[in-house]
Order: sequence, then C-alpha cells, then structure tokens
Amino acid sequence: MKIAVTGATGQLGRLVLEKLKNENVDVVALARNTEKAQDLGVEVRAFDYDQREHMDDALAGVDRLLLVSSNEIGKRLQHHESVIHAAKKAGVSQLVFTSLVNVDHSTLNLAGEYIDSEKSLQASGVPFTILRNAWYTENYTSSAANAVAGGAFIGSAGDGKISAASREDLAEAAVAVLLDTDHLGKVYELAGDQAFTLTDLAAAISEVTGKDIPYRNLSEGEYKDALVSHNVPEGFAAMIASWDVSASKGDLYSEDKTLSQLIGRPTTPLIDTVKAALS
Repeated sequence: MKIAVTGATGQLGRLVLEKLKNENVDVVALARNTEKAQDLGVEVRAFDYDQREHMDDALAGVDRLLLVSSNEIGKRLQHHESVIHAAKKAGVSQLVFTSLVNVDHSTLNLAGEYIDSEKSLQASGVPFTILRNAWYTENYTSSAANAVAGGAFIGSAGDGKISAASREDLAEAAVAVLLDTDHLGKVYELAGDQAFTLTDLAAAISEVTGKDIPYRNLSEGEYKDALVSHNVPEGFAAMIASWDVSASKGDLYSEDKTLSQLIGRPTTPLIDTVKAALS
C-alpha cells in the first residue's frame, strides 16, 4: 500500500510522514520544494497546488492520500478541488482531508473555504475521511517567549475556551485514520481533551518560568495594532485578531473526545506544550 502526504515539508506533514515510516507501508512525500523534503528519507515527488497538470504524475500508484489543507487564504478551495479531481482520476481509495473544528457553524473567516472544500470532497465520489482539526496549541504557545519578554500574554479572546490540540496529537490521528478503512465516510471533530482560556495559558507560562505573566485582553483593534508594532503585516495581523474574537465566541471550543479515542491516549496537556515552546 502506498500512502502520500501533501504539504510534506510543513510542520504537520513532516510529523505524519515520520510516523508513517514506522508502519509497513510505502510512503510518498508530496512537496512544492522537493529539495526541502530530501531529509525525510522517503520517496519525494513534486507537488504544487497551483500546477494541476503535474498532479496526475505525482499521484500515480497512490492508494491513500492525506490532503493537508492549503495555507493560502483565498485560494484554498481552488487548491483542494484540484487535488480532489486528481485523486479521483488516479483512483485513490481514500482521501483524508484536514479541515477545521466546528466548521459547519463557525464565524471564523476561514470557515467558508473549508466547508466548501468538504462539500466538494463529499460530492466527488472519492472515498473520504474528514478530520476537523482543532486549532494548534502551538499557534498560541509559539508566542510564549514574547509574552515572557514583554511581561504579559496579549490577545482578544476574552474568556473564550479553546479546545486546542498539539500537532503531534493531530498527526497521530491522521496516521490512525490512514491505516484503517473503518474510518471511510466519517467526519471527525478533533479537539483537545482540556479546553483552556488565554488566562489559563498565561498561568501555565507563569508556572513554567516562575515569573508572573498575566493575560492582558485587548480590543480587536488594539490587538491588531500591537501585532503590527511587532512587524506582523497589517492584513495578517487583522486576521489573527479576528480569530481571537471568534475564539471569544466559542468557535474554537469543542467537548468532542474523538481525538483521544483515535490516538489511544489523553491529548497532550497545555503545560507540556508550553514547556516545549520555552525549552
């Protein structure tokens, strides 16, 4: 059996590939920049979401495919549909797609592209599994060092609960689904076992560092301006701030425990991800 993974040089794709190497399957890394994928130790094929004409060769002989969602906002649906069409032509027997938690009722400005991608996949006739992945815990803990340096963790999520999960957890879930046909036709909401607020995150940073790092809640505009002052491009800063506001409304919260069931263990505690970020 041959399993291919798109976005092979990305953080999630790399983790999935490393785990698949330990299984009795042939693994193919699909990457836009094949040179960056050479260290993965598996077969590498050129794969560019914008080059539909090359996808047929890239997917030749592939039985199962993990489509790690495109990171190009505004082009995601186009990219995903190109891959879905190529997968159908190649006779792929399972396409696993990484979507977004709560996508069917989320106010996140990303949700539209994801739900439309899900609908295209479900209508395509390609056997599928959809993983509605939680927000990565690392999306927040990557700012831990800056919070320590600045004396506070800032955001605009208020008291919103966030059921984030580590990339490691989500990679394990993807591998579990790719290796078992019992998951065909399923749509899974994947969330961390223990939801946290940004106040909880600041407390975890304080515990790890031994310093008093409070959470300082800002308005959406104030948070955007603060990000811009730290050299985040204005358009992207506005998006980040809007995602926090969506989190304040509960868009990143889920009580679903499917993720821990799939990986056969509790999801990674917040404190562990904070420690890793600050190590």
